[in-house]
Amino acid sequence: MIPGLRSSCLALVPILCSVLLSAVPVLHAEPDFKPIFNGRDLRGWVNVNCAPETFTVRDGMIHCDGIPTGALRTERQYENFILELEWRHLKPGGNAGVFIWSGPMPALGQPFLRAIEVQVLDHGYGKSDWFTTHGDIFPIHGSTMKPFSPNRGDRSFPKESRSLGAPDWNLYRIVATNGVIRLSVNGVEVSGGTDCHWRRGYIALESEGGIVDWRNLRLQELPSTRVTAADSAPDAQPWKSLYDGRSLRGWRVPAQAGSWKASDWTLRGQAGPASEEAVLWSNGTLQRDELVFDWRWEGKTVDRVPPMVFRSARGGGLIRIPALAGLRAEGWNRLRVRRSGFEMKVSANDGDEVLIEAPRGGLEFGFMPAAVPLQISSIFRR
Repeated sequence: MIPGLRSSCLALVPILCSVLLSAVPVLHAEPDFKPIFNGRDLRGWVNVNCAPETFTVRDGMIHCDGIPTGALRTERQYENFILELEWRHLKPGGNAGVFIWSGPMPALGQPFLRAIEVQVLDHGYGKSDWFTTHGDIFPIHGSTMKPFSPNRGDRSFPKESRSLGAPDWNLYRIVATNGVIRLSVNGVEVSGGTDCHWRRGYIALESEGGIVDWRNLRLQELPSTRVTAADSAPDAQPWKSLYDGRSLRGWRVPAQAGSWKASDWTLRGQAGPASEEAVLWSNGTLQRDELVFDWRWEGKTVDRVPPMVFRSARGGGLIRIPALAGLRAEGWNRLRVRRSGFEMKVSANDGDEVLIEAPRGGLEFGFMPAAVPLQISSIFRR
């Protein structure tokens, strides 16, 4: 070796290494994702307002048969996170969605939760100036959002057409941070929005007619940005749905056959006489419990009496709710009943409570027909 050559070569080694390393891309470690579905059962999830058959577990996937319209939500709330999941429609034209930062209960007169919705729509559903099948994002039922372009109204349309039709799988990556939401479909960011309200809440899967499989649901939580109570969904209470959207299970059908029927997310009552024989009675009784339900009259009426009635489980006459201030003759109403001792406290649309005397012991409760057809939904008890 030529004298001095060895030392010169050794001196070049750090320089060459530096050049070579600068040419290699830096690979960032995958964020610490954790599954939010265990692949075996629905622990960690709450069936909000659907039948037990609506959301089931099959072959390590959450399977939704689409009936009735409703939601399956997480038990806990999330603020800032990255959510990844895969979905596929099993039949063309299917409709579903993912709810982000949602409330725990259906919105008034709706089967849906207040949320930012990430659309899950199959191409066979068709297309319109108002929606696409490639990952629209929009606020629903009280939530608000400023949409990314392209948009129409408050709906963000995808910049690229990326989703695959039934029965192929699609990957959604939803980044939700500090009131900003971004959706990537099959590896490319396509839509989103800012200034979301709420920006802390539940995550839910929507049932809306489509037969859908969901798999590989995983989430990485990101640091909190100190969200206020006003920007957070209310905490869930232990409400249990009393109507499954598919049948009259849990209810005693009156002798007047056909006067009540299950109709997807609504329970429908035909117009009829206000008689005890026409009441649709629940199989349960009211003790020290609370009830809530929504209803609307389908037609013009001067009636201001809510359609729920009570009677002692030991026998006796009907107990009617009096006409309540604040009821809407048109549109949906929400009634709340709280039982305590010898009285019930009843209010409509968050108005003042009215006291009604009630006998001791269990009270049967049910729905009375009205002079016009009725729609009833979101029947819950706790």
